[in-house]
Amino acid sequence: MRTVILRRGLVALFAAAVTFGAITQAQAESLRIGYQKYGTLVLLKAKGTLEKRLAAQGVDVQWTEFPGGPQLLEGLNVGSIDFGVTGETPPVFAQAAGADLLYVAYEPPAPHSEAILVPKGSPIKSVQDLKGKKIVLNKGSNVHYLLVRALEDAGLKYTDIQTVFLPPADARAAFERGSVDAWVIWDPYQAAAEQQLQARTLRDGKGLVDNHQFYLATKPYAQKNPEVIKALVEEVRAVGEWSKANPEDVTQQVSPLLGLPADITLTSVKRQGYGALFLTPEVVAAQQKIADSFYQLKLIPKPLSIKDVIWTPPAAVAKVQ
Repeated sequence: MRTVILRRGLVALFAAAVTFGAITQAQAESLRIGYQKYGTLVLLKAKGTLEKRLAAQGVDVQWTEFPGGPQLLEGLNVGSIDFGVTGETPPVFAQAAGADLLYVAYEPPAPHSEAILVPKGSPIKSVQDLKGKKIVLNKGSNVHYLLVRALEDAGLKYTDIQTVFLPPADARAAFERGSVDAWVIWDPYQAAAEQQLQARTLRDGKGLVDNHQFYLATKPYAQKNPEVIKALVEEVRAVGEWSKANPEDVTQQVSPLLGLPADITLTSVKRQGYGALFLTPEVVAAQQKIADSFYQLKLIPKPLSIKDVIWTPPAAVAKVQ
């Protein structure tokens, strides 16, 4: 009797081990991507080319939508996704918070794709006029650095203005009500406000910021799966090249997802940067400048070293550059 019970117990343990092994294997063979409603990853998801390519490697692709860069990087931090894309500022805040992430690639600059907006009838004519005014923005987003640089360029201190931190939808409502004096925002919200509200651009990123988009991965995933990352970068680059050549097609695809008219979407599409390049020393230095600025303003609690969180692709993978 004891032998039967022992055998049954061993069978149960074996089944549990097999089940656990299958789960572990399934986890190892998945790529979980975080994306936002707008950008190259949306187009990649729609095309389905990444799924087809990685299926040959036995890798399943899963997609999760996030409302903004800070929320997406929190997903990376807690391990709910392996890879995602954000503007240049969210990774700085995430690294300061201890997120175990690596910069994998970046998109070319898109300085016109973010701006400081004021209402159509506002008496504010220059950034200098923002002194003492209320400015609404999404804390830790790419436009946070645009605001810092614009104030600096105008000879103002960060403490010379009043910041109001709200996500884009709430920020637009506050802007429309007139409860704030200016709104720092990115596309497609920027293009929508310009055309639907006749908001006036006080200053965009030209001459102030690069407004790179960065592709990031958790450190463990990038180090263990360089070939998957290589395939992902190549597919993002291919979609980017197609997008640059076909802005009207991109608009038709993205406009329904955004719930915006085609003319507004097309403006956003044309202002976006497309591509996926491995980071250069110049891009790393620019990102380091952002981190240093936020530390000096006490917006992050400690100094950061950006070069310490750059993914270095193996030699064979690097040839994709």
